[in-house]
Amino acid sequence: MNERQKQVLAAIVEEYSKTAVPVGSQLLLEQYGFEVSSATLRNDMLALEKAGMLYQPHTSAGRIPTDKGYRFFVEEIMPDESLSLSEQKSMQKELLTLRAKHTRLGRSTAKLLSALSGNLAVAGLGDNEGLYDFGMKELLENPEFRELDELCRLVEALDSLDEKFDTILAELSQGETKIFIGKENPIAEISNCSMMVAPYENEEGRGILAIIGPKRMQYAKNKSLLEHMRKLLSASLVLIIFIR
Repeated sequence: MNERQKQVLAAIVEEYSKTAVPVGSQLLLEQYGFEVSSATLRNDMLALEKAGMLYQPHTSAGRIPTDKGYRFFVEEIMPDESLSLSEQKSMQKELLTLRAKHTRLGRSTAKLLSALSGNLAVAGLGDNEGLYDFGMKELLENPEFRELDELCRLVEALDSLDEKFDTILAELSQGETKIFIGKENPIAEISNCSMMVAPYENEEGRGILAIIGPKRMQYAKNKSLLEHMRKLLSASLVLIIFIR
């Protein structure tokens, strides 16, 4: 894959994440500043399709990233994204506000992560506290989940989250953020989703954070949200933010 084809893939991932509409060469030309012809872009898209990075849902439509395309984007193209200082302070303030209402930490965390990411969020201390999920409504507003079959699979998956996340947690290293895309997902019922998982540890035990959403989710943003939340929930920082 040459540099321009990487840029084409990145642009398609970005555009599709915003619109959920297959992306065509003319749109890329008009909105992403490529200084080549539409025909050249079509050739690049065809090359990416042959490489398994894109697919065309039907004739004359634009292209959509495949699981392989998303994986390449996440590992080779996606820039690191850090939360601004104001965003970090806002997260601390919101978490403190939720905790002041005497809600469990897992529930507060899931609610905040869901609100910030626009996806389904899961948080908790495994068998000790149990897992909390928040944001099913936000998830179902995405066009990918309007079919009844998809809804049924999601509900089925949520019914057995505790058991499945215990297994996932056991395989994760402390400080690791793991991204599962599509069929890589260890929860078979949500193989049409992507899932980010991050373990954390504090004086109460070892817990887990997860964001579940469509494969066109904002990977860089969600990864930064998870990693900052993990810092807030670590033993030292939890003490600091709640004393303040």
